[in-house]
Amino acid sequence: MNSDKNQYLQRYNANERTNHWAVALLFILAGLSGLALFHPALFWLSNLFGGGTWTRILHPFIGVAMFILFAVLALRFVGRNRFKAHDREWLSKWRKVINNQEDDVPAVGKYNGGQKVLFWVLIISMIMLLLSGIVIWREYFSGFFAIDIIRLASLLHAFFAFVLISSIIVHVYAAIWVKGSIGAMTSGKVSQSWARKHHRLWYDEMRKKER
Repeated sequence: MNSDKNQYLQRYNANERTNHWAVALLFILAGLSGLALFHPALFWLSNLFGGGTWTRILHPFIGVAMFILFAVLALRFVGRNRFKAHDREWLSKWRKVINNQEDDVPAVGKYNGGQKVLFWVLIISMIMLLLSGIVIWREYFSGFFAIDIIRLASLLHAFFAFVLISSIIVHVYAAIWVKGSIGAMTSGKVSQSWARKHHRLWYDEMRKKER
């Protein structure tokens, strides 16, 4: 038998990886176009989309496409992101995780408590961005709403955009910080030693399936 370093577990299939990177691309486009419309100092970003008019046209459609593909991804992963007792215990010891002192940190499944918190924050943010975005979508929907509702929706849209961007920054940082995580979403595989260290319950589950 080969050593653990030469053995890998399938963490994500090709469809999941493609879906993930499509959402990531749309997030970047939505973020850049949204920032261009958010403040005059950032309006130069509209040049990436063909100018201000095209940016205003494209931004909501990009946002809707991002929401739809994210919803598909969320439905794939929701079963694995339900909170369990060990996740709450894991969250209570997050400082030890950050300091790489994981000896008495509880074993977790495919996703740890932090990843599950992020998952639900992303879901809430995406839903709120969609709903508020519909209200302020001048071309099609804003005429159905009072000006006070439109103003409130504009504030909510900006707030949840900030939450979403901040969450994605944390997501990317964590992926870089935990060596091997990025490879999981590029090749779809992780080493058994990685899985055993960071997601022991999932590792045990996958090993049982191999027998």
